Amino acid sequence: MTPEEYQERKQAKIDRCRELATKKGDNADALYNEAKRMSDVIPFGQPILVGHHSEGRDRNFRNRIHNKFGKSFEEQGKSDYYEKKADRLENNNSISSDDPEAVIKLKEKIKGLEDSQELMKKVNSEYKKTQDLNKTSLDPKMVADILRTWEIMPYYKGKPFQSYSLSNNNGNIKRCKDRLKILEKQSNEETSEKEINGIRIVENIDENRLQIFFPDIPSPETRKELKSNGFRWSPYNKCWQRHRSNVATWKADNIVNSLTNN
Repeated sequence: MTPEEYQERKQAKIDRCRELATKKGDNADALYNEAKRMSDVIPFGQPILVGHHSEGRDRNFRNRIHNKFGKSFEEQGKSDYYEKKADRLENNNSISSDDPEAVIKLKEKIKGLEDSQELMKKVNSEYKKTQDLNKTSLDPKMVADILRTWEIMPYYKGKPFQSYSLSNNNGNIKRCKDRLKILEKQSNEETSEKEINGIRIVENIDENRLQIFFPDIPSPETRKELKSNGFRWSPYNKCWQRHRSNVATWKADNIVNSLTNN
């Protein structure tokens, strides 16, 4: 997958979420307006006339109003969910393993974290000698930020960068390096597949997905098992898939073998 294709797919997901948010929002408005129109028919404060020949019809009518309001709120909740999901996708600056430039971006991130670590250590050392922030290699804005922090939390005064800042940053460096090793190993792998009685299991390196291709639509029981094991139907790839991992491969093998052994 090229970087351009990755961005196109990411944008397609965002657009799809926006479309679903709009559709669900429109449904919510339509249901709400219909329920409101129906409720306006009932005079304000009019109770159900128990024992009257209209009681059953009135109860059913009110239940329909109640259900429409409920469905309206449910659709609005779904609209909010897809809108927030689109926002998360659009504003997410984390490095996805699906990104073909993930290794490059991760190396750049590690370099930035390492530079920050060295700067914090250097500034702490300089301040220890001079006791003057203005004589350190910090830019004036950061000096002002630290001084404000010391005003609010005077118990932090005496060290520009606290020990927890250094240890947290160092932990982030280690996590990024560990992840980089995994991604570099994966980048040297090649897509592979195997077939068991017409069912294909594909280790798709470019997509970073473990994919199962069925020759026909699997039974409801099989679809339920796929979902319970983390697989989702991909209309784009026309297969059931989940992120690649040893667990994903193991589960795919178990599902397919159980089908072929029955």
